[in-house]
Amino acid sequence: MKKDIYTLGIESSCDETSVSVVKNGREVLSNVIHSQIDIHKQFGGVVPEIASRNHVEAISTVTKEALEIAGITFSEIDAICPTYGPGLVGALLVGVAYAKALAYALDKPLVGVNHLEGHIAANYITHPELQPPFLCLVVSGGHTHLIHIKDYTKFEILARTRDDAIR
Repeated sequence: MKKDIYTLGIESSCDETSVSVVKNGREVLSNVIHSQIDIHKQFGGVVPEIASRNHVEAISTVTKEALEIAGITFSEIDAICPTYGPGLVGALLVGVAYAKALAYALDKPLVGVNHLEGHIAANYITHPELQPPFLCLVVSGGHTHLIHIKDYTKFEILARTRDDAIR
C-alpha cells in the first residue's frame, strides 16, 4: 500500500503569511492566508519591516490553523517547504527560520521553494491534467516572467521585467 505524502508549505515572501498542507503534491487540504493589506494600505505600499514583524506575529497561528483544517498533526507531515526567494529579505527570513526550526524539531526534511517556481507549480494543482511543455506567464508583485516550461524542473525564461509587473 502506497503511503500518502503530506507537505507543509510556508509562504512569507512579501505581505501575506500563508501556510498550506498538500497531499501527494496535487491535493490542497488547507490554505490559510493572513493578509496584511489593511496594515500597509495607509502607507501606499508594503513596508518591509512592518511586513516582517507581522509575519513573526502570525506564522505560528496560521500554521496551527492549516494543520487543523487539513485534519492532520505535525507528526504526519513528511516535508516542510518554505519559500526562500525571491522576495523581501526580512519577510523571507521569518518563514525560512520558522520552517528550519520546525524541520529540526520534527526531524523532517526541509525543502526550499523558489517563489517563481511555486507560481508555476500552482498550475498543476489548479489543472491536474496539465503536463509540460507549455508557456507560463507569471505576474506577481514587482515582476513579470514569460517562461517556457520544458519539463517539471526545466525552465527557460523567454522574457521578463526588471522591476515592475505588467498590468
